[in-house]
Amino acid sequence: MTAGLLTACTPDKPQFKSIDLTGADYAQGFSLTDHNGQVRTLKDFAGKVVVVFFGYTQCPDVCPTTMAELAQVKQLLGPDGDKLQGIFITVDPERDTPELLKAYMGNFDASFLALRPTMAQLPEVAKDFKIYYKKVDGETPGSYSMDHSAGSYIFDGKGRIRLYTRYGSGAEALASDIRLLLKNT
Repeated sequence: MTAGLLTACTPDKPQFKSIDLTGADYAQGFSLTDHNGQVRTLKDFAGKVVVVFFGYTQCPDVCPTTMAELAQVKQLLGPDGDKLQGIFITVDPERDTPELLKAYMGNFDASFLALRPTMAQLPEVAKDFKIYYKKVDGETPGSYSMDHSAGSYIFDGKGRIRLYTRYGSGAEALASDIRLLLKNT
C-alpha cells in the first residue's frame, strides 16, 4: 500500500531505450558550416528533435547504416517526421567537400544536413561531444580511413542534450525515444 502511494506522488519520467543524458554538461551545441555554406547552430532547429552523428562519407559500414536507419526513423514517425532533423558532422573535412556532403545526404534524406568543421574546429567539437576519431593511413595518401565513435546524440525541441543512442540500436527503438521527446517538450 505504501509503495503504491509513493509511486503516485512521483512524476512519470519517460522510459527511454537510449542512454539518458539529461543535464549533461557536454555536447551543448555547435556552430559549424553546413554543406550549403550556411553556419548552423542548434537554435536553427528549435521545435525539432535533432540527432547528431559523427562520421565520414568514405565510411564503408557504420556511417551509411546509421544514416539509412535515421531516414527509416523519419518514415516511422509519419507526420511527425518533419519534426526530426538529422545532422551529420564529418570527421574527415580534408576529403568531405561541401559538394560531396550534399550528395551524401541526398542518398538518405534531402532534409538532413551535413556539417563540415574546419581542421582547426574538429578537435574542439570532438572534445565537446566526447567523440573519438583518428586517421588511419592506407596504401596511398588519399586512401586512408577514419576510426570514429559510432553513437548518436539526441537533442530535444528546446536544444537540450537528452539522449545518446548506440550504433545498431534499431530504427524502432530510436523512433520510440523521439516520440517520447516530442511528447514531453
